[in-house]
Amino acid sequence: MSNDVVGGAPWVMRMRWVDLLFAHWPMSVEALRPLVPAMLEIETFEGQAWLGIVPFRMEDVAPRFLPAPPLAGRFHELNVRTYVRHRGRSGVWFLSLDAASRVAVEGARLGFHLRYFHARMSAQRVGGWTEYRSERTDARGREAVLDGRYRAIGPAAVAAPGTLDAWLTERRALFAVDGNRDVLLGKIRHPRWPLQPAEAEFRVNTMAAAHGLELPAVPPLLHFARKVEVQGWWPRRVG
Repeated sequence: MSNDVVGGAPWVMRMRWVDLLFAHWPMSVEALRPLVPAMLEIETFEGQAWLGIVPFRMEDVAPRFLPAPPLAGRFHELNVRTYVRHRGRSGVWFLSLDAASRVAVEGARLGFHLRYFHARMSAQRVGGWTEYRSERTDARGREAVLDGRYRAIGPAAVAAPGTLDAWLTERRALFAVDGNRDVLLGKIRHPRWPLQPAEAEFRVNTMAAAHGLELPAVPPLLHFARKVEVQGWWPRRVG
């Protein structure tokens, strides 16, 4: 079977993720449980659940074989996520996704059943830092702001299999739930992450609080990735 085909279907979307920060905090399963559908198991690493806040930029977002549209094909995005299992398969559960493209927000809500929200967003490189700000403007979600900066502070390397770094980042599937309460699986493909150690300063961060979560008073685990090319498949029902 071709690498372009999964479950009998070819990939349908391409995109590029740029200047990405993985910021992760340890969280209790009990705190996350009300935010994840009961049919999904909250996955842990050595007994610990994790919450991720991930800002980045999307580029070259387009259907397969078509050029990226000039406006909708490039925008900032920010997700809040945790990690789950369903019928033995691991994946990502997005508590929320904010994007600066109304087309992307409405398209992902309709086609992928993901909790996207429109936000006013900006990002620019200043003196080696990525200065990033996101302010949700979508009335369908609670107020949520991320204002800060981040940068890489070391060389890139691929995370070793079996490590926490790999467990948090090397995921090729997401789960969603449609209006019938059916679980959907969306698969993606990209090279292994070229992760760099990172530092970050958050002037304002209410992304977790928007979900009723309080981040623990510990430094987050931080990773930076400069760029990765991604292909995505249409979601399919798996239960």
